[in-house]
Amino acid sequence: MIPLPLNRLSHPRELVRQFTPNWFTATMGTGIVALALARFPFSVTGVKAAGEVLWLINIGLFIVCSLLYAARWIFFFDGAKRIFQHSSMGMFFGAIPMGLATILNGFLVFGTERWGHIAVEIATLLWWLDAALALLCAWLIPFLMFTRQNHTLQNMTAIWLLPIVAAEVTAASGGLLLGYLPANPTSSSILFFSYVLWGTSVLPALGILAILFLRMVLHKLPGRDMAVSSWLSIGPIGTGALGLLQLGEQAPRILVAPELVSVGQLAESTGIIGACILWGYGLWWLVLAILTTLHYMRQGLPFNMGWWAFTFPIGVYALATLTLARITGVELFALLGTIFVCMLLGFWLIVTGRTLMGIYHGTLFVAPCLEGTKLQSPVPLKRL
Repeated sequence: MIPLPLNRLSHPRELVRQFTPNWFTATMGTGIVALALARFPFSVTGVKAAGEVLWLINIGLFIVCSLLYAARWIFFFDGAKRIFQHSSMGMFFGAIPMGLATILNGFLVFGTERWGHIAVEIATLLWWLDAALALLCAWLIPFLMFTRQNHTLQNMTAIWLLPIVAAEVTAASGGLLLGYLPANPTSSSILFFSYVLWGTSVLPALGILAILFLRMVLHKLPGRDMAVSSWLSIGPIGTGALGLLQLGEQAPRILVAPELVSVGQLAESTGIIGACILWGYGLWWLVLAILTTLHYMRQGLPFNMGWWAFTFPIGVYALATLTLARITGVELFALLGTIFVCMLLGFWLIVTGRTLMGIYHGTLFVAPCLEGTKLQSPVPLKRL
């Protein structure tokens, strides 16, 4: 007998009550696959079209996640606000602007071919919204870590990076957006603000990675349920490199004022060198992530929503690698970028399949911040 959908949930309302921001990591992973397929370096029939289909699916996925999470705040407010005290779930607020960034990038990569400049206008509005959300996460979540949440070095994992990395994802998106905008004061503002976002994110992230290295030396690898989080370390490095490349590539075209011409040229050259340095640092963390995964595969890796960490970090690293290949002409980067895109696609297929199965049975709808609480009736609409 085929089990009924959501048969593991005690009540259908639990789907909303237990819905947490970590579901937006699925929009991050699906969106980055779409963008990576569009940048695939070899001409393969249907690859970009497949990417566009995934992008459209991802828009629907983001809308569904947004509606479900909004419903949780409306109908289960007391339970929803507990996330601010939880030491891990609150980190996933950063997944919301990062998921949105893949959608706005898609309007540029796919939408401009279908709708022309209107897609650029939509992407521009979404970029400013994304920047606001990213900065809110970058400031609010660390402040909650300082004041309300309980953290120890031994329990630290790479998920500390999630609220910080969102700003540099927006910065990299700013570089892509500038490629579709004319050189004017507005474009200059986006360029310089993107560099501010880059600094707001990359520099704190590098500090967190240094602490993470110390934590693993002193306390060894995290538990099996958090083993996949090791892949998150690649995210800020790959995105940081991608941001430097895309912003540096557009800077000479945007900064046309006589007093800023040299600044644009400097941004382009330092962007390439800086990206190469970050790429090498990312390779170091990538090898460690692979070794960590192989180490735990012998014991078995329990599936959870954390498996989406297999997708977005390697996706942005692949895009940074392919961009380096295009700008520098180094064929090794093109080869490695192709390998990384294939890895990304394989990871996405596995994780998506397991996620769909978990959705069907309802086993993935678990909010750790609600542990020990029972289902209560939702807030009546007349009280809102």
